[in-house]
Amino acid sequence: MPRTDLLLADPRLAAAERRLGRALVKAAVGRAQQRARDGHISPDEVADAAVAELPARAAALTPVINATGVLVHTNLGRAPLSAAAVDAIAAAAGHCDLEFDLTTGIRARRGAGALDALARAVPAAEAVAVVNNNAAALVLAATALAGPGASEIVVSRGELIEIGDRFRLPDLLTSTGATLREVGTTNRTTAADYAEATGPRTAFILKVHPSNFSIKGFTAAVGVPELAELGDSHGVPVVFDIGSGLLAPHPLLPGEPSAATALRDGAALVTASGDKLLGGPQAGLLFGRAGLVRRLARHPLARALRVDKLTLAALEATLTGPVPPVATALGADPASVFHRAERCVARLTAAGLDAHVVAASAAVGGGGAPGVELPSAAVSLPEALAGPLRCGPPVARGDFPAVAGRLEAGRLLLDLRSVAPEDDERLVDAVVTAASQA
Repeated sequence: MPRTDLLLADPRLAAAERRLGRALVKAAVGRAQQRARDGHISPDEVADAAVAELPARAAALTPVINATGVLVHTNLGRAPLSAAAVDAIAAAAGHCDLEFDLTTGIRARRGAGALDALARAVPAAEAVAVVNNNAAALVLAATALAGPGASEIVVSRGELIEIGDRFRLPDLLTSTGATLREVGTTNRTTAADYAEATGPRTAFILKVHPSNFSIKGFTAAVGVPELAELGDSHGVPVVFDIGSGLLAPHPLLPGEPSAATALRDGAALVTASGDKLLGGPQAGLLFGRAGLVRRLARHPLARALRVDKLTLAALEATLTGPVPPVATALGADPASVFHRAERCVARLTAAGLDAHVVAASAAVGGGGAPGVELPSAAVSLPEALAGPLRCGPPVARGDFPAVAGRLEAGRLLLDLRSVAPEDDERLVDAVVTAASQA
């Protein structure tokens, strides 16, 4: 059996150690040696087997082609970043002028470029701020605005949502010490309900867009203009959690509120996510009146919730750079998606695979635009390929990416609306490879 130190001296493994670190390379060597001890390979093959065992990168996260048809897939990391955002992250990864003015040589405002870009994107906001996610933005608002003497947050029962992974909005807000004053019912809340509950102990009126579900039938809700009028009459602000991060109205999503519209309608503070419809990194975006935003930004909790340089870099590039992938997918021409599916199927059938094009319906996902169906097209394949596409053998993977689709009626559907057009060729190659190993 080759000694470990001699194997680690192999030029290929030595180079990998500089890239991946000693622990990962040594573990690959150990697995290859064990295969030789078990008689699966000869001792002469250990070095080659160890090289084949090496992971592609030091982190365990694996790139995935999202062919589920869900544009913002929470389990797949939500919004994929644009190439410009990825480049910005790489530039910020080392030393950078995060809080440093290169001209004067003195300390500068942290993340000025990202904040200025966010302010330009929503001119109706007097001030903006960024924290690490939308839940953090609400926690910061509740902590900074609700206190002794005015600790109540007035909110409709129909908007006390669960935001995912068993985290619930009421639990999140009450964890800050605030008291929830629930009004109305699950399906109907009126302006009178809010008016009866608003008083001297009210810290703010909270409106939450139920972005991950919809209620139909005998319903009633109160809009921001009415709430803003009520809030102004009592001297309390209206905070609107719009959720999915739409900065301006979108023609395909008429029911999805935007930051610009919410502020125009009178909301004093708007919170949103950066990694959903905006198409950027995970972040909690705050827009609103200068005094309120400044109060939140200077609160001690803001220091614990602040974002790092990589997030600021990606956010700025998302706002100032080319159209991000989520926006591209949302605005994709259904006919173009169908033609892409036809080209993929032509290549797959030429390779002898059972593949055909089917009409499909994609979704926004990520807690945004529930019920909105986006016309799409999918490549239909045998269900047995789902597993090999998700996790092909690492030794044989090479450039074969992980692919996630969805199962319907005993078939695997690869919905191309959520796949970047430049990934079509890689997707086809992955299917051919998976079929050869299935």
